[in-house]
Amino acid sequence: MNDAFSLRDHLFNAESLGDLAAEYAAGCDGFDPHIFLGRVLPGLAPLGLLERLDWIADCIAEQLPTDFPAMADSLEAAMPPPLNPNLRDNDFGRFIHAVPGVLAVRHGLAAHPDRALDLLYKATKRFSMELYIRPFINQWPDKTLARLCQWAEDENYHVRRLVSEGTRPKLPWARSITLDPLVALPLLDILHDDSTRYVTRSVANHMNDIAKIAPDAVLDRLSSWRESARGTASETRWISRHALRTLIKQGYPSALRFLGYRPDAAVEVAALDLAPDEVAIDTAMTMTLTLKNTASKPKPVLVDYAITFASENGKPRQKVFKWKEAEIAPSSEISLRKSHRFKGNATTFSLTPGRHQIAIQVNGKRLLEKDFDLLPSPRAGGNSPPSTS
Repeated sequence: MNDAFSLRDHLFNAESLGDLAAEYAAGCDGFDPHIFLGRVLPGLAPLGLLERLDWIADCIAEQLPTDFPAMADSLEAAMPPPLNPNLRDNDFGRFIHAVPGVLAVRHGLAAHPDRALDLLYKATKRFSMELYIRPFINQWPDKTLARLCQWAEDENYHVRRLVSEGTRPKLPWARSITLDPLVALPLLDILHDDSTRYVTRSVANHMNDIAKIAPDAVLDRLSSWRESARGTASETRWISRHALRTLIKQGYPSALRFLGYRPDAAVEVAALDLAPDEVAIDTAMTMTLTLKNTASKPKPVLVDYAITFASENGKPRQKVFKWKEAEIAPSSEISLRKSHRFKGNATTFSLTPGRHQIAIQVNGKRLLEKDFDLLPSPRAGGNSPPSTS
């Protein structure tokens, strides 16, 4: 029996689609919820998550006007109340309410962009339209950017978040956009001191995306935000750390210095112990690290560790993990301890038994490397399952 959690079944099922059917029946004259459910439910099983959204939109559209402005009126009439505007974070909405975005792109993009953007504006207060604004950015860049500039100062924080999230260069699950990544920076200038973490997290993720393309442009912008003294110092620092996380893992010197860490700090590894040094998939390895400050001044340190994984094709893969932020007193040592579990229950990163390596990275600089052996999972009878570790 397979008890694995299915996100698509959790989001799209008889109960959730029954709720959606009731909303459309209440808002749209002539919409028959029984016809909708009898059509949509039998077709769900073989479809992936986003494919299910397309299928649900197909079945909704069968009972809506074919003329897009009239269709948009019906979609708005069927919308539930907006998400609570008094919350500050983690209120993404329900996936069933993505239908207006799907239909806005499908029926409004080419001939009715203004009406479609109006629809996205209202819909994003119920469920983020970040995936669906992107085709409009590609096809109608000037028109869409003008809207986004207005929305960046909207009273609703879900609308403000859409401005940042929808223009991200590397938005997960989303189609790519042709917009120059730096074009969105003026929008982030407006949003970086937003009163909600939901928005500022998006800004930080957006900046992390840009950092993979134009790192110095990100550092320049973060410097200007810090100097502007808009927002709280703690939130600006949080955004900066989150925005620079990829550069920090890569040991980018300017990013480390921006956060107050010197790559050339007089710090050395006094000891690194791995227990055990032969670890099986689905079990954990404990790492004990001793760092020594050889200077006469205290040294702030940002400690990461990188694991080089063996692979079936012989090409090693490397992943960097966060460990600890600390300060080492002059001419002193600190001892750090961490457990790393080699999980074997995910599907995005397969583990291969064999020789592996761990590298200690302090302030972006590799100080020590040590080998260890990864053994097959005892649960799998010698066959290693996939993992994200």
